[in-house]
Amino acid sequence: MHPLFSDGRHLVWYLAAWLFIGNVAAAMLNANGAPHANAAFFCLPVGLIFGFFAMSAYYVCRSQPMARRRLPRLFAIYGAASLISGFVLLILCYAWASFGESIGATWTLPPAQVKFPLTVFGFGAGAYLLSLLTHDVFIAMGNVRQSELRERESRTLAREAELQLLRMQINPHFLFNSLNSISALTSIDAAAARAMTIALAQFFRQTLALADKEKIALATEFALCESFLAVEKIRFGAKLESRMEAGEEELKALIPPMILQPLLENAIKHGIRTLAEGGTIEARVTQQNGWLHIGVENPMDANAGAQQGTGTGLENIRRRCAALYGDRARVKWDGDTPGRFTVSLTLPFEIET
Repeated sequence: MHPLFSDGRHLVWYLAAWLFIGNVAAAMLNANGAPHANAAFFCLPVGLIFGFFAMSAYYVCRSQPMARRRLPRLFAIYGAASLISGFVLLILCYAWASFGESIGATWTLPPAQVKFPLTVFGFGAGAYLLSLLTHDVFIAMGNVRQSELRERESRTLAREAELQLLRMQINPHFLFNSLNSISALTSIDAAAARAMTIALAQFFRQTLALADKEKIALATEFALCESFLAVEKIRFGAKLESRMEAGEEELKALIPPMILQPLLENAIKHGIRTLAEGGTIEARVTQQNGWLHIGVENPMDANAGAQQGTGTGLENIRRRCAALYGDRARVKWDGDTPGRFTVSLTLPFEIET
């Protein structure tokens, strides 16, 4: 279907343009001696009919895909179509004039002039050629928009695939460690093994509910982290303490799901686990000037060095933030302070509306 028929406003503007052209032609006939009313009644119907005919230029253009065009063939087709259109307009004019004469009307052509048929023919050919070029421009613009749309869709699909892959990398390590701990507890503390199994099931039940969501409220992420820590506290006992702080506004902020849990897992793996006395993981979330600041700090072996906290987990978080926010997100970590390791995230502050 012609694009003009898919948008009523565009069709109205198109027909209005041809009515304007018909009025210009009527004014020219009037200047050559034809009464204005008769000239207008002659030119406007012819202009509208030829306007509909000129819409066929769209199909001529579409028959010549831009990627496969050859100039000689293109000139031949466009030239032939324009010449045929000149004859069509000339026939329309004489047919309308003849019809007027047959019913005794005064719509006849102005007095025969040698140049008049040539003028009509030239106008028809030129108008159709202009229609061809105009349709070419609109088709090219449509192709560009479609290419941009396909590119955006491809980027979106690629981003979603990458995010899904990154999410899949989060749980296996924690799951394997938990299962190993449950296996060890079954022989020495069956009650603890049972409690850990229930806590682990609760954690994964929550993660499944968030699998298809791009962003969740910080309060939901905090609840997920509490379930995660419940499992880990069974593993590490009194060695592991935690403190998570956020204001009421911050708890409503939208963040990527499971973006904070890997930070806690990293703090346990590279901090608490390496210390005989254990320690406390502190997570604080604040917002300022439209930005959400997330900080996670944990004690670590002072002799371990900064490289303890720069593994795959943190790089995973950086890539997820880059995929979702581009250059509007910052992920930094600092292990230079002896005995302390800090990770900070800065994200746009967003609240679900």
